[in-house]
Amino acid sequence: VQLVESGGRSVQAGGSLKLSCVASGRLFSSHLIAWFRQGPGKEREYVGAIRWSRDATYYADSVKGRFTISKDKAANTVYLQMNALKPEDTGTYSCAVGASLSTMAYEYFTWGQGTQVTVSA
Repeated sequence: VQLVESGGRSVQAGGSLKLSCVASGRLFSSHLIAWFRQGPGKEREYVGAIRWSRDATYYADSVKGRFTISKDKAANTVYLQMNALKPEDTGTYSCAVGASLSTMAYEYFTWGQGTQVTVSA
């Protein structure tokens, strides 16, 4: 499986963005697709995840209530809708495929190249 993210751009605080993660290749029912982000000078941070086989989503506390992860199985695509953006949401957002729910990046075995989100005050 290969992943390609898109949708990142510069936006003002309070604005919204929707990122896409398109998978080429087969995703299995056991897979989860997670979003991570890495801000300047920061470690990679778990944002949330969605199960490919059912409508179960999980979020980091820092984004809960503002971000929503969804999927379109026909398009092999996972989305990250980001609302009420804050400057601290700035970073490179990457999607990744894993076999078990985890907030740890090393548990995910396939990564996209990332897309840059910049939120200005």
